[in-house]
Amino acid sequence: MAKKEDQKEIEKLRETIHYYRYAYHTLNQSLISDGALDSLKHQLWLLEQKHPDLVTPDSPTQRIGGVSLKYFQKVKHEMPMLSIEDIFSSQELTEWWIYVKKLLASSSINQGVEFFSEPKIDGLAVDLIYDKGLLISASTRGDGHIGEDVTVNVRTIEAVPLRLKLYQPLSSKEVEKRTENLIRHGKVEIRGEIYLNKKTFVRINKERTQKGEKPYANSRNLAAGSIRQLDPRVTSTRNLSFLAWDLVTDVGQKKHNEEHEITKALGFKTDSGKLCYSLEEIVTFWQKMQEEREGLSYPIDGVVININDNQIFQTLGVTGKSPRGMRALKFPPEQAVTRLKNIIIQIGRTGAATPVAIFNPINVGGVIVSRATLHNADEIKRLGVKIGDMVVIGRAGDVIPEVIKVLARMRKGEEKIFVMPKKCPVCGARLMRAKGQVIWRCPNIDCPARRKNFLKHFVSKKAFDIQGLGPNIIQQLRREKIIFQPGDIFHLQITDLMNLEGFQKKSAQNLIEAIEKSKKINFSKFIFALGIPQVGEKTARFLSVFTPSLAKFKTISREELMIQPDIGPKTAEAIFQWLRQKANLKLLEDLKQNGVKINFPDSPQKQPWRGKKFVLTGKLKEFAREEVIEKIRERGGDVLNTVSKKVDFLICGEKPGSKLRQAEAKKVKVVNENQFIQMLN
Repeated sequence: MAKKEDQKEIEKLRETIHYYRYAYHTLNQSLISDGALDSLKHQLWLLEQKHPDLVTPDSPTQRIGGVSLKYFQKVKHEMPMLSIEDIFSSQELTEWWIYVKKLLASSSINQGVEFFSEPKIDGLAVDLIYDKGLLISASTRGDGHIGEDVTVNVRTIEAVPLRLKLYQPLSSKEVEKRTENLIRHGKVEIRGEIYLNKKTFVRINKERTQKGEKPYANSRNLAAGSIRQLDPRVTSTRNLSFLAWDLVTDVGQKKHNEEHEITKALGFKTDSGKLCYSLEEIVTFWQKMQEEREGLSYPIDGVVININDNQIFQTLGVTGKSPRGMRALKFPPEQAVTRLKNIIIQIGRTGAATPVAIFNPINVGGVIVSRATLHNADEIKRLGVKIGDMVVIGRAGDVIPEVIKVLARMRKGEEKIFVMPKKCPVCGARLMRAKGQVIWRCPNIDCPARRKNFLKHFVSKKAFDIQGLGPNIIQQLRREKIIFQPGDIFHLQITDLMNLEGFQKKSAQNLIEAIEKSKKINFSKFIFALGIPQVGEKTARFLSVFTPSLAKFKTISREELMIQPDIGPKTAEAIFQWLRQKANLKLLEDLKQNGVKINFPDSPQKQPWRGKKFVLTGKLKEFAREEVIEKIRERGGDVLNTVSKKVDFLICGEKPGSKLRQAEAKKVKVVNENQFIQMLN
């Protein structure tokens, strides 16, 4: 039964991948992100590994590329242009190496293997052939055996030499001699990637936007489309570039890293590869490239790992579409595909009833997730999502995972329509939706879910920051009826905690001390902790300056809020209504009576960094990251995550990331730790 289900899944995956590949390669239409398509192909590959007897010749895992377009002449590759099998984790890297070692064990080759790791350029693979030093042919990968002749267009790319010349000596004189001989009298075949550098891509999209045209989705699509132009004059305006990663011709090279040396000596740009002698070194290089990718001029989406010794590489041979001796270790995709198992309703601290998609754990953006928000009932209707659908899950940076797209072509006919419940799944109160709003809410302020989530928010890092008081302990305290309201937290005694599971005298004492320490709090964090609807960190900071006392905050009028440029009408109304509720005013009084001491900020006139924008990179010796952010905000500054020309200062600690190069390129002032301390003083 399980095999039959897997077979159905395999057939649906093949059908769906074929459709998206046809749209992308033949129609030049990108209907799904690269990360999502990679995820689909990887799922198919895993299922076929599980059931080798279900592999068919027409499976996408057995085919290398797309169909040649009719308006280009076809070119047969003397040596097939194979694709690389993708892997997505260090675990899969280990599994590949175990597999390779088993193959090597049956051969006479010594297993002391070294690897060559290099960035995986996200562009269009092409094959270049030189005859007696002159470029005579340039062709795309095509189906791996027959590609498209794009010689005229490739000749417009300045990064591709029209004539070969050995510009610098090689480490092996024998290889150097054979290379020079082939340049003069024979053929040389080189493969690499055509790509568009990031600045050019931004410029072209800016020009299109100014003309009222739709911007291109990504640089790889634009590079591929530029090479497939019938008019080479259009190609020449795109400022394409080329990076060589393989020398097909045998000039006596014994290792892959030598091929990089040779192609570089012949005038080609090559990538910054690294010799690695263990899987740990490969993973370190992969992580380093992931950190530095934003600072590179060209787009990369992973790292290619080669068995460096060419003899061993050739002995390992090929399986399906891919050489056994190499893998592409991809960066965690910002999007991935999975099947939606269920939709549940989650009640938040404000009563918002949010539909949440439940699925098997998947890696999205470097984080393992098993849930994703569906936002609201209207969004479910817009997406057309059903329980049982195959869906694309997206996540960027610290953003909560969400369902991006439904792959309707993967449906089996067993999917179920989701119906929004009429009652709160926790307290049973009837859900309500205000006129003109899309969010259904539980109106019961005593709903256990609302209470629990509000307490979690209240003690969180960005609020009162009570270290050691996590969700599980809050749940225990609520279950034992020790705390109900935030003010109850400040009444806790060691004896209350000693009866809880997992507490000893020392851990109980530490938590009591953390609670006592949290009583001194900046006004902006205090306001954020109150959980006022529509009020995030930024609005809380503005309110703390705009209403520099608790008395002023409690009595602020609707009119005063409405005229503030940093507060929108909906937020202003939410704040005003919150302050009109007796329970909330009682909360403010309870916190005051329980010893909470608020640090009120200086007036705007006394905030020297008001309006200044900061970005942090690297590790500081004297301060934790949160301390730096707090000190900047106390002085009126704002802390951003990304570098742009609008940023005033980059605070740079030890081992900075790509943000340092970005700041230098954009001429943002870079401040080290000592200079930052001087600024504070």
